[in-house]
Amino acid sequence: MGEARGRSSAVSAEENKALARRWFEDLFNTGNLDVAEEIIAQDHALHDPNLPDLPSGPEGDKQIVSLYRSAFPDTRITVEGQLAEGDMVATRWVARGTHEGELMGIPASGNRAEVHGITINRISGGKIAETWSIYDVMGMMRQIGAIPSPEQAQA
Repeated sequence: MGEARGRSSAVSAEENKALARRWFEDLFNTGNLDVAEEIIAQDHALHDPNLPDLPSGPEGDKQIVSLYRSAFPDTRITVEGQLAEGDMVATRWVARGTHEGELMGIPASGNRAEVHGITINRISGGKIAETWSIYDVMGMMRQIGAIPSPEQAQA
């Protein structure tokens, strides 16, 4: 019995990791906003300190994707690692793209940016029900020239 339970948990963990990966690969990288309806729960709670006022449900995720893809249209997110336990999935990722559009009032710089982040998802009923996301906004702002680097600030 323990063996069967272990196999079931392993399959479930892998399925949960695949679902979390879809956010990056099928939603963000392609810009296909319809994917949000497939993978995000209607009452999805998004916890992102950089974007605290987004609506719940798929609409909030659509707004994130639209915001960043309009500012960095060539952005690709690479999933660098995942851990899953129970209904939780942690994903370590890096986004790389060129700042070619306005980002929250910051005009396009033409600079390349590389942003590292970690996202934790809670999966329920085959959908992403809750998300906590943290990423290097200060590094991104330095790379696009919106704020000075530590060296420039000291000069």
